[in-house]
Amino acid sequence: MDAVRVVAEPRRRAILWLIWDEELSAGEIAERFDVTFGAVSQHLKVLRDAGLVTLRQEGRKRYYRADQDAMGPLATYLQTMWADRLDALAELAEQAERAGSTEDPERAARARQADPRA
Repeated sequence: MDAVRVVAEPRRRAILWLIWDEELSAGEIAERFDVTFGAVSQHLKVLRDAGLVTLRQEGRKRYYRADQDAMGPLATYLQTMWADRLDALAELAEQAERAGSTEDPERAARARQADPRA
């Protein structure tokens, strides 16, 4: 499977974001998702098979890290996409603060993505 198809899946992009700058064990990655460890493990296998992550085994633990060099131009695209989303989230937080709102800006951003009319 080519790298673009692999990262088209949102949960795989989220996993890459988690391990972009730091190495995490499979268990640490799985703890951050609302799916089973097995589901996260399958996503990690797809990422590994596509050459997008490195794997280091220490005893029974497996540690993963995004392999930015192997991604080539895809790495730049992902970083730009994440930066744009963080900028948008920061803007929402500032708007909420100025308006005195107690609404969670991240929740509001997810709602806008789900329903662009919101």
